[in-house]
Amino acid sequence: MVDSAESNAAVWKSEASVAQWVATEEERERARAWPRRLLAELLPFAETEEFTFVDLGAGTGAAARAVLDRYPSSTAVLADYSSQMMEEGRRALAEYEGRYRYVEIDMAAGRWPDDLADDLQAVISSLCVHHLTDDRKQGLFREIFERLASGGWYLNYDPVSVDDPAVAETWQRVQDRRDPEAATKRANRTPEEEARWQNHIRHIIALDPQLGFLRSAGFEAVDVYWKELDHVIFGGRRPPA
Repeated sequence: MVDSAESNAAVWKSEASVAQWVATEEERERARAWPRRLLAELLPFAETEEFTFVDLGAGTGAAARAVLDRYPSSTAVLADYSSQMMEEGRRALAEYEGRYRYVEIDMAAGRWPDDLADDLQAVISSLCVHHLTDDRKQGLFREIFERLASGGWYLNYDPVSVDDPAVAETWQRVQDRRDPEAATKRANRTPEEEARWQNHIRHIIALDPQLGFLRSAGFEAVDVYWKELDHVIFGGRRPPA
């Protein structure tokens, strides 16, 4: 089996892979715009409130931009693993200059920057936690909980899997109806696209265990706040003191 860290590095620290990902980002983001807006709306802040949030696995900052747009007085700390993605993100975030900064984090190794130690007001993640092994998902949720301020929220937007073949078939059927070219694309992936796909699905797991991971870490108000087929928004908060 290919090592997860090596597989992630092959995709997200490759100039060619990141360039290809960025080139197709606009098409993907059209379908993700509404869930990202909901992710922002779920945060418990007044529209004009000043607060700082952390976007883990931020990539080019798509989720962070949704929060920055929803709360004009907010600021973001975008944490990512790939210097290539961060460089692309700085271009995408040009209009938010002064309202964000990037820091490097390796979620697979559990190494957090020193200035993300504790008392975080909110943490979000978007389409990245599924790249982690089950052990690291659990570890990450504990690490987020330990660093959140009392009453602070964590929300995650991510794909999930399912054990029931009939459900999986239904998800696929609906997705193929929405994109009539999907089946052809699956059958004709380039080697690079196949590598990206295998890296994408390698550690995707069902929803229920992840809700259990949050509860075991100490979170309350754990819920599935949105779900459409295989994509969900779930999360919870650190209990108020």
